[in-house]
Amino acid sequence: MAHWPEATTILKLIEAADTIMIHRHVRPDPDALGSQLGLKRIIERAYPDKHVYVVGGIARDLEFLGKMQHVEPEMYDEALVLVLDTANHERIDGPYALKGKTVVKIDHHPDEDEYATHQIVDTTVSSTSEIVAELARIWGLAIDEQSAFLLFAGIVGDTGRFQFRNATPHTFEIAADLISYGIDTNRLYRQMYKTNLATLQLQGYVLQNVQVTEAGVGYVKIDADVLRTFHATPEAASLLVNSFSGLEGLKCWVMFVENKDEIRVRIRSKGPVINEVAKRYRGGGHPMAAGATIDTWEEMDDVIAALEEVAAPFEFENEES
Repeated sequence: MAHWPEATTILKLIEAADTIMIHRHVRPDPDALGSQLGLKRIIERAYPDKHVYVVGGIARDLEFLGKMQHVEPEMYDEALVLVLDTANHERIDGPYALKGKTVVKIDHHPDEDEYATHQIVDTTVSSTSEIVAELARIWGLAIDEQSAFLLFAGIVGDTGRFQFRNATPHTFEIAADLISYGIDTNRLYRQMYKTNLATLQLQGYVLQNVQVTEAGVGYVKIDADVLRTFHATPEAASLLVNSFSGLEGLKCWVMFVENKDEIRVRIRSKGPVINEVAKRYRGGGHPMAAGATIDTWEEMDDVIAALEEVAAPFEFENEES
């Protein structure tokens, strides 16, 4: 069982609060939504008289997980705010999160912004959804099929269906426990990984246009013209970041996706630590998975060069690639 000294304090805050606002990061992924909606379900079942709200923008591709709620600024005056899966306060989805009476941060990203009054941050855990599942155990709060489905979705998303190195024995233990509640994993995989023809064709473009440097850095550029050609959104394009992850000789890779007046940078790695590179470009994340933002295509070459610096000296053990 995890050792989080703040766990007891946070449970007492939940028990004392009448209104609880649960936030997560902008452009949510399955872990952000799964942990947010899963925790809401757990709290509401344990304390049916409390007013629990999930706040943030709409994630069209993940609407099957649940919907967000409308809130007003004055509702935060006496509220407990729980912010999940969000390393930096700038990435919190919702303008009022830090206006709550008490703010709690629960996250698995490196702790570089202590924006909350209380926090549980554990970078050894695969996902925030895994943290929430473990907290439910510690707190003695019941999980049901619906909350198990949501938390399992979050774990699946952040572990790449248990393929990534962050899937630990404890992750599998938690996942097995969640499955025991009778969740339909086949339905989850169908909904999480379904695609349409336009996205599939865009994936073909990605595979045809990926480039790999001598240092083992893969990269692909998706500008506004490409998005228009394939009738794709920046969100849909960004989800294709792992399309070429199995490419031989690849150490780390990056996808650049134009989005209005900025360019999203999604970085992944098989070994070289890449989150320090992301920090240089208004970003951050995990050592093996990070994101950043640049303003011009001229900066793309700078990002690639920075990744080459960390990739070139890296060597796989047993010549793994």
